[in-house]
Amino acid sequence: MKTLAINVKEREKSGKSNTRALRNQGNVPCVLYGGEKQVVFYAHENEFRKLIYTPDIFVVELNFGNKKINAIMQDIQFHPVSEKVLHIDFLEVFDDKPVVVSIPVKLKGIALGVRNGGNLMFRRNKIITKGLVSKLPDAIEINIENLAIGMFIYIKDLNIEGCQFLAPESSVVVGVKTARNVIEETTLDDESDESDASEESSDKDNTDKESTDTNEDKSGGSEKSAE
Repeated sequence: MKTLAINVKEREKSGKSNTRALRNQGNVPCVLYGGEKQVVFYAHENEFRKLIYTPDIFVVELNFGNKKINAIMQDIQFHPVSEKVLHIDFLEVFDDKPVVVSIPVKLKGIALGVRNGGNLMFRRNKIITKGLVSKLPDAIEINIENLAIGMFIYIKDLNIEGCQFLAPESSVVVGVKTARNVIEETTLDDESDESDASEESSDKDNTDKESTDTNEDKSGGSEKSAE
């Protein structure tokens, strides 16, 4: 996983009035838990831009000046109107303790089924994964170039060493479905073929009938000549 360093300051005071004052100064109140004790701190909102506005996940190096702590972002709260960041929760991570994070899924290539007119069905752009920080990848990459129409990749099909996927094994990650217009075109083609075959059969029947009528006329004419 990628690492992102953020300079933070431990809060000396807590409470609503202090929290409000911090936000008015452009700071974001935060809480770090998972270690020996809970730590409350803050940093300017600009420090978190690379962490928040990206699909990537990071191990965050919280730099308190006299100490550094590695953590991952667990939760974030936004203002319902302004969408400003109100609060962030961090979880301290250790080399020997597994963590649970949502890892983004990245697709590689263009599916064969899509090239043949199918529709790509991308169901899970993130997968909840458990593992040691040192084993967790930046992203779960899936090659879909050989994915034909009607084929799907499930959670059970993924295998990354050191990673345990917590989603149901039967969950679809990505697949290719038959496009509706392809079905309609196929149906129309089949109907057209049946229609053509019917017309050919009808034409053949008419031809045979005309041939029979002609032969009967000739036969009748011969009988009259004999008389």
